[in-house]
Amino acid sequence: MWLILSDSHDNMNKAKEIEKIIEKYSVEVVFHCGDFVAPFILPYFIKDNIEFFGVFGNNDGEKLLLTQRSNSKIKVGPRDLTINNYRILMMHEPFILEAAKMSNLYDFIFFGHTHEIYTEKAEKSLIINPGESSGWLTGKASIALLEPENKTWEILFL
Repeated sequence: MWLILSDSHDNMNKAKEIEKIIEKYSVEVVFHCGDFVAPFILPYFIKDNIEFFGVFGNNDGEKLLLTQRSNSKIKVGPRDLTINNYRILMMHEPFILEAAKMSNLYDFIFFGHTHEIYTEKAEKSLIINPGESSGWLTGKASIALLEPENKTWEILFL
């Protein structure tokens, strides 16, 4: 099971709920699509024996410390990854979303920034914006769980 989240914006209460979900659903990979804001939230998402991939968002000002505290697992996006033979593109702001979708290069495309849940099955790609895990802007904190083998997903509200 994979977990996709974005826009955590220092909401420690929601981060604690996500930490419990990681354990409950035996999450193997966590993707954070940016806007952590401060490094102190990272221990809730970065766990031993779980792969973690992150990209910086437009509100991530403390990039040096976020990089250090994540052991360089947070990078400038867009980020092109291959995991278990799946090609993944992750980004914060969806500037290249249409081009990526039309390229048919990616099995999965993850993004954040808009604070709005968005899912689409394109020709080859499953596109997911999990919404905002903080709930600060919309009042609805959400994340996505993904079973990559059969491309099924579920949006969870925290």
